[in-house]
Amino acid sequence: MPFSSAAASDSGRRAPSSLWRDGDFRRLWVGQTASQLGEQASLVVLPLFAVLTLNAGAGQLGALRAAGQAPILLLSLFVGAWVDRWRIRTVMVLTDAGRALALGAAAVAALLGWLGLSALLVVAFAVGALSVFFDMAYQASLVRLVERDQLVRGNSALEGSRSAAQIGGPALGGALVSALSAPVAAASSAVFFALSFLSIRRMGRRESVPERSEGPPRLWRRIQEGLRFVAGEALLRTVCLASAAFQFFFAAAMTVYLLFLPRDLHLSGAAVGLVLAATGPGALLGSLLAARLPGRFGYGAVLVSAAALGDGVFLFVPALHGSSVVTVAALVAVNLVFGTFSQLVNVTVMAVRQSVTPDGMQGRAAATINFVGMGMTPLGSLLGGFLAEVWGTHTSLLVTAAGMLLSPALMALSPLARLGAPGAHVVDDA
Repeated sequence: MPFSSAAASDSGRRAPSSLWRDGDFRRLWVGQTASQLGEQASLVVLPLFAVLTLNAGAGQLGALRAAGQAPILLLSLFVGAWVDRWRIRTVMVLTDAGRALALGAAAVAALLGWLGLSALLVVAFAVGALSVFFDMAYQASLVRLVERDQLVRGNSALEGSRSAAQIGGPALGGALVSALSAPVAAASSAVFFALSFLSIRRMGRRESVPERSEGPPRLWRRIQEGLRFVAGEALLRTVCLASAAFQFFFAAAMTVYLLFLPRDLHLSGAAVGLVLAATGPGALLGSLLAARLPGRFGYGAVLVSAAALGDGVFLFVPALHGSSVVTVAALVAVNLVFGTFSQLVNVTVMAVRQSVTPDGMQGRAAATINFVGMGMTPLGSLLGGFLAEVWGTHTSLLVTAAGMLLSPALMALSPLARLGAPGAHVVDDA
């Protein structure tokens, strides 16, 4: 089947440089960057607060991470169906406001000494639920702003903003928890969501008012249409399976990793933030590579090789010991490599999904893939906490890192591996 979209014939209508002349695209880019900064900071702040302040154990940390990830499993399909029928800007600004309020309330509760583990679970779930709405709307927004032939460039730019957030977010979160306090760190995340709210709210492009009169039967029918579409498309079906394998084992590995860094290697909160922030420069490089490599080597070759390299580098982590400069440098290098190749996979997969999916199915296709893939993360987080308690962090890291390699293996055995550059053909085994 051809990878190029139906809009490919219009590729001459818009020059690449015009992408940044679009004020709405710039506002989306700024809002996405601020939103990702808030999200990346909170992903470090909440677990570190639980481990360092509340003395949470491996099982409790797994439960906390699962609480923040459970909304992906519970809500993705419904949200994807809703997003296709709502104004994108409205969804994004409301979710930004909600996350700012939730984290602001957490900061006040922590200052008053009321932020225990139970309250932290509620905050994590609320922020996770609102993030599902934002992410679904964000993924569906680009196709309404740019032409199909600009999707790779647009995704590369937006994913580059996420890379910048990955540089600053974890470092900021870890440094604030270490040097100041968890309330200040939570408040900083709330500020970033407020900035995203202000930027996206200024997007002026009018969207047609969607029809919202459909009841539950029609909503279920729309969800089923999305499920059938993804299941019937060989490329998207493979993306689902590979994403599920990666997200399950990656969530397990990260739960163990967040215990391994402060407790086994005795790294400070600032050092943990620095290590995690190293994925940011790598992701920025990966975004730049995604604009060039697939067109030169083909999407299939890039996806399989990048996934294998990015996932395989985590196998080196369990061999590290102590908190020396050499150990920190090695961890930074691991996260740099992981960030580069995982981002290359992310941008390329998004371009594949958007190019083979009709406009009216974008939200539901994204939601279905998100449901199958990211929906595995709460289960993975619980598994990581369980394995760390039973086997210890070193063995658990090795097992979960090896499990991540199932994702490139699935892609290598599928039609996705034979996918060429835009406009090329691939044998569809559906």
